[in-house]
Amino acid sequence: MLTISAAEVDRALTFPGLVETLRTAFREGAVQPVRHHHAVERPDGAASTLLLMPAWTDFQAAGGSAGGHIGVKIVTVSPDNNTIGKPAVMGLYLLLDGGTGEPEALIDGQRLTQWRTACASALAASYLARGDASRLLVVGAGALSPFLAKAHSAVRPIKTIRIWNRTSANAEKVAADLRAEGFAASAATDLDTELGQADIVSSATITTTPLIKGALLRPGTHVDLVGGFTPTMRESDDDAIMRARVYVDTRAGATKEAGDIVQPLASGVLKPEAIVADLHELARGQREGRGSPDEITLFKSVGAALEDLAAGIAVYKALRGQSVVGE
Repeated sequence: MLTISAAEVDRALTFPGLVETLRTAFREGAVQPVRHHHAVERPDGAASTLLLMPAWTDFQAAGGSAGGHIGVKIVTVSPDNNTIGKPAVMGLYLLLDGGTGEPEALIDGQRLTQWRTACASALAASYLARGDASRLLVVGAGALSPFLAKAHSAVRPIKTIRIWNRTSANAEKVAADLRAEGFAASAATDLDTELGQADIVSSATITTTPLIKGALLRPGTHVDLVGGFTPTMRESDDDAIMRARVYVDTRAGATKEAGDIVQPLASGVLKPEAIVADLHELARGQREGRGSPDEITLFKSVGAALEDLAAGIAVYKALRGQSVVGE
């Protein structure tokens, strides 16, 4: 069994490559039971969340062929970690042989999650963002923010990246790290102004008070909502939902777990039939993406276990291939 570090995940993947891997995964599908979602109460701080996300190759869809893989991700989300300089999201990914159940790899789950989450957003943007989108606003300066910046830049001609965060020093740090890698990134101080100028707004926060104000979005904007993984969290307001054509990564997940979808559904602001498509339907060509240059599109991601499975297999195959070559 391979033990694969974050650095090895970085060496194994590319943003354009993983976007296409995920496109294939959503087109072909996988078996992915509803993830286990448990609150871990703590007496001295905010509750943590324990997520168990299993998935395996759909052998029936593949004609009953042997082989394939089984994977499960174990993730904890601990909001108070930010106060001690640690990422809120921690996790491991276990990849198993689909035929025998033998462990194949134990992969750094935090890094795998960052890669697959950002590339799922970029996959959505490949259908929903304008082809000439060049100005990206990233809301939030957590560990995921540079991945979102790089992933969106892999599918659209991004020329300017703005990073906004409640703590401006954190936004500047992310921007400086991106500049060191050759991206034209800078910190933003006025979120409302930035919302009115961006071609793509990518938000990854755990706020319960909406930051993305729909009234400020200009025609043609694509909104990518990555945070808000519980029904009580919400990054966008009702105006954003009402002005946009709404898409999700998976209907089952988004309509049960994502506050940006659950709350508007409950209030009647969003009707179930108004969710235009999920990533399965977009990847299979069953539903259309952006219909005109001026429409506002909104994509809500809560994460799908098949994304982890596809990314985990890609990492395992890349590093296993390197190992064989080096022997």
